[in-house]
Amino acid sequence: MPLSAVIITHNAARQLAGCLESIAFCDEVLVVDSGSADGTIALAQSHGARIIEQTWLGYGPQKHFAVQQARHDWVLCLDADERVSPELRASIKGEMRDPRARIYEMARCNRFLGRWLKHGEGYPDWSRRLFDRRSARWSDDLVHEKVLTSENPARLAGDLLHDSAETLELYLDKQNRYTSLQAEQLFALGRRANAWHLLISPLARFLKFFVFRLGFLDGLPGFMHVCIGCMNSFNKHAKLISLQRNSKS
Repeated sequence: MPLSAVIITHNAARQLAGCLESIAFCDEVLVVDSGSADGTIALAQSHGARIIEQTWLGYGPQKHFAVQQARHDWVLCLDADERVSPELRASIKGEMRDPRARIYEMARCNRFLGRWLKHGEGYPDWSRRLFDRRSARWSDDLVHEKVLTSENPARLAGDLLHDSAETLELYLDKQNRYTSLQAEQLFALGRRANAWHLLISPLARFLKFFVFRLGFLDGLPGFMHVCIGCMNSFNKHAKLISLQRNSKS
């Protein structure tokens, strides 16, 4: 089956080359860019990618738009800071010769503070990225978007490698933006939070990922990664409570 690789970008020139090199096996590479000013478009063109410019719509809507512009129904959706490992590439190519499902998920391996995380919430982080767009679509979520389908996904061998190569400061800034978007989305959906959420949600998250999913085996980077996730849970609910109170004033 012919396969389109689809990537959304914004000022991703530092990360994009490795991503494009890892998906050179695809029949089409489509980059949907939202106003980059750092050479992202020129870099993508130099790797033979087709470029479409689209004003930012939010993560879910932007990815859905990109998938709809692909030339082929089978799509592989990546972020600019992700790479297809050799084992995953072989697995994808094998499935495209004779698909056993309409949607596939792959283990996503995250690099944090110089270490590839193999436990906790950093791995396997199963992600649905390869699918027939006639059977699945991206959600409309502005952040933490997901692929919606009624199909049962099959799993692929090999890892999707996620290495943002960003500083801790930039990583924390991004998490702050994400939790703000999450809180706004939850508020719009009528969800509400209280002090109980501030206490229980971070604690439950820590126990789940650091203890039961063995995050402690990833050393200090694993500990910090889980703690930041717990902080995100606290901040999301704190921001939601703030929105609730502001709406009453």
